[in-house]
Amino acid sequence: MRKTVLVWLIILEVCVLSAWPQSRNEDAPVIRTTVDVVNVLCMVRDRRGNYITDLRQEDFEVIEDGVSQTIDFFNNESGDNAQPLTLVLLLDTSGSVKDKLEFEQRAASEFLSQTLRKNKDLAAVVQFDSEINLVQDFTFDYSVLESAILNIRAGGQTKLYDAIWVTARELLGPEVGRKVMVILSDGADTNSMVDDDEALEVAQQEDVVVYGIGVQSDRFRSDFGKLKKFAEGTGGLFFNSKVDMRELREAFVRINRGIKNQYALGYVSTNPKRDGEFREIKVRVTSSRLNVTHRRGYYAPKDNP
Repeated sequence: MRKTVLVWLIILEVCVLSAWPQSRNEDAPVIRTTVDVVNVLCMVRDRRGNYITDLRQEDFEVIEDGVSQTIDFFNNESGDNAQPLTLVLLLDTSGSVKDKLEFEQRAASEFLSQTLRKNKDLAAVVQFDSEINLVQDFTFDYSVLESAILNIRAGGQTKLYDAIWVTARELLGPEVGRKVMVILSDGADTNSMVDDDEALEVAQQEDVVVYGIGVQSDRFRSDFGKLKKFAEGTGGLFFNSKVDMRELREAFVRINRGIKNQYALGYVSTNPKRDGEFREIKVRVTSSRLNVTHRRGYYAPKDNP
């Protein structure tokens, strides 16, 4: 019964998103495939935290549920051949972070200007508090995104998990290539209809990498455990910020570096079952001195009964 109710409630949330005009470039190339390719974006750093960007396909090994897989697709996303990026910026505009909103807006706007490549990378802006609003649909136009961010107003409770669920499923789900969600929030969820596990599952199903910035609230004690969970579960990064401009900018700079220093691995699983079960992924590189950040796994496709 709970699942049925949640489905209908989520449909209502989706209607909020779909009611906004579509600004996507209709001439942008769209690629679809019927092959069940498992996509894994990963970052490789040394023990000092420096990104390693000169690895080759043969330097990687992908293991699924203890079984080594053959890497069929490989791309170094740190150079000019990086795939187009589809990014959604989620801004927490609940009452608990109202006094920090101006800092968020300025830093987020700078981040998009430094991250998006002209006419190649798409971005959208979503705000969430008691409601979830698509402030700006996907566009290449930075000036449109900047205007949307600066016109956001705060208030209400926090639907963090619902915002992640809807954004991953309805906005990023239909897209292809590198899909990234950047969240600014105090991490507190006070009004969602789905829980954190359900939101994380959808993000994993849709191949979304989550980057989180924890915004310290002056009114409530912030707990960033859930934001860290979303980042670690999808292969992204989490940063704690006290929300002064210096720290916010530094967090965004580090996310920018993470996005621009990725490797994309793709393989067809040796497990032919289409059972919808979760499968654990481990990515290794030839040097044991390097650390690899990647999503923890994915959900296998499932045939309709």
